[in-house]
Amino acid sequence: MVLTVETRTERVIVDFPGQNKRAIFQPNRIVIETTDGKLIESRDNPEESFAGQQRETPWNDIHVIYFVGEALWTYLNTPFLYTYEGFASEEISSIQVGGETWRRLKVTFPDSVKSHTREQISCFGPDGLLRRHDYTVDILGGATGLNYVSDYRDVDGIIVPAKRRVYAYEGDYQLVKESLLVAIDMGDIQLL
Repeated sequence: MVLTVETRTERVIVDFPGQNKRAIFQPNRIVIETTDGKLIESRDNPEESFAGQQRETPWNDIHVIYFVGEALWTYLNTPFLYTYEGFASEEISSIQVGGETWRRLKVTFPDSVKSHTREQISCFGPDGLLRRHDYTVDILGGATGLNYVSDYRDVDGIIVPAKRRVYAYEGDYQLVKESLLVAIDMGDIQLL
């Protein structure tokens, strides 16, 4: 899978090499098409497709692309997007994790941006790099996520994490270690 993530507009293009298929995520529309632009499937207001979803309910391609789009647009633009108009942030109490002090930033997303939930917390290590991104996922009924980031790379002078591991949490952000929900490993990262 090859992702092209825009930085100012909430838009993610997912190309599937060898499958003659691409998907385009925008918050209010999902388009799945051939690489030459022939429409395969589309949906306006794709967030509505999650109404009534249960943990056991199968996902279709629209569900997958919507989730990938809202998640990865946020992940790959954090923390820069927190400076965009409409975002509000405040530093909250630090936490101790693995011998480090992590400073925490509570961020409230504007209604105009689709993400897991409006209020999210980013945890930064002593070096100023993101260590963990904490949230719930509204379209999944408030499922919890502790998104650990690692494997930082210098990409044209911007330090980018290439690995993410998302686990559930209980209570006051207590990790449920046996519940790995998502694993993301990025190969080649380019800034265009």
